[in-house]
Amino acid sequence: MLVKPPPIYLDHAATTPVREEVFEAMRPFFGPRFGNPSSTHRWGREARAALDEARERVARCLGARPDEVCFTSGGTEADNLAILGAWRAVKDAGRNAIVTTPIEHKAILGAVHQAAAEGAEERFLDVDSKGLVVSDSFDKLVDDAVAVCSVMWVNNEVGTIQSIPEFSDRAKAKGAVMHTDAVQAFGKVEIDAASQTFDLLSISGHKIGAPKGIGALFIRRGTHLQPLMHGGSQDRGRRPGTENVAMAVGLATAAELTMAEHEFEGKRLQAMRDRLEAAIMARIPDAVIHGRGAPRAPHILNVSVPGTDSESLLMALDLKGIAASGGSACQSGSISPSHVLLAMGVRPDLASGAIRMSLGSLTTDESIDRVAEVFPALVEKARELANAS
Repeated sequence: MLVKPPPIYLDHAATTPVREEVFEAMRPFFGPRFGNPSSTHRWGREARAALDEARERVARCLGARPDEVCFTSGGTEADNLAILGAWRAVKDAGRNAIVTTPIEHKAILGAVHQAAAEGAEERFLDVDSKGLVVSDSFDKLVDDAVAVCSVMWVNNEVGTIQSIPEFSDRAKAKGAVMHTDAVQAFGKVEIDAASQTFDLLSISGHKIGAPKGIGALFIRRGTHLQPLMHGGSQDRGRRPGTENVAMAVGLATAAELTMAEHEFEGKRLQAMRDRLEAAIMARIPDAVIHGRGAPRAPHILNVSVPGTDSESLLMALDLKGIAASGGSACQSGSISPSHVLLAMGVRPDLASGAIRMSLGSLTTDESIDRVAEVFPALVEKARELANAS
């Protein structure tokens, strides 16, 4: 009897499995430790102590102070609070422009567009064919009229790493608030709020082994934000509403585990990513690796093959038990080419055929070997079908 190979998950950039240690750390707060942290009785004090401890733990992982950590529902809320909150706080003081890149996550682009609908000036930095911000473009666009500058640290589709410490220094020299979406960067690059000058930084729990629905925004002391919501004094008025203690504890646990393992795990993932990339290029010489030649995070491989489309390849991979994506998970179901790849100058036909394979805790050498074997064969079949039609 044929034994079906185990399924292979190569979509860790979309979401990661909740770690057992995280689940166990959260469990008491769904049971006996159910108090509201705003209550003054013993149950409330117990919840408040756990919440404060979680905030301190996340802060240590970021090199920040506890009062600089604001818990959110995830990366999207953190990005919106950063962009809209910072712009609304200073827009009446003569700083009305927002600078970002065309390759940001839609959470950033959507927030910038909302600010534009309220009167902000949108400015978009140039990026090169590898997904790196063009330095001269930054100096040209970031001037005394800029309220907020937002550049993603690690691109979620191609993995390109931007020089956020350098850009932060340059933005601060112009008096602009500097934000970075570090959802894909946390645990992959060195983040240290104590020595780096960014003002705002977003992270998301479900990218690092915590549940969906929890994230955090680092807000440097002295950075002015207007809250997105109103009606309570929680989190110093920056994010009113009863805090989700269980999820905060889960995020803190996942963050600590990620930081403890990041050096070893980074080397492990990069070795497997590079091996898979080399195998694909050896079998499919005309494949295009997006972001190749630029500094890249170790867990993302984005490849296009001429003569194929991502929808067909993803379906074929899924039938083989291999999960990948066509880019950002927030774009699932979309047949439009990736806005990230188009902004990088990738031809529309190649952008429409991009496959993102993202590695993580579930990735093994055996799974990489199987994908390296299966993917070229599926590409060959897809090309044959395309030529026959």
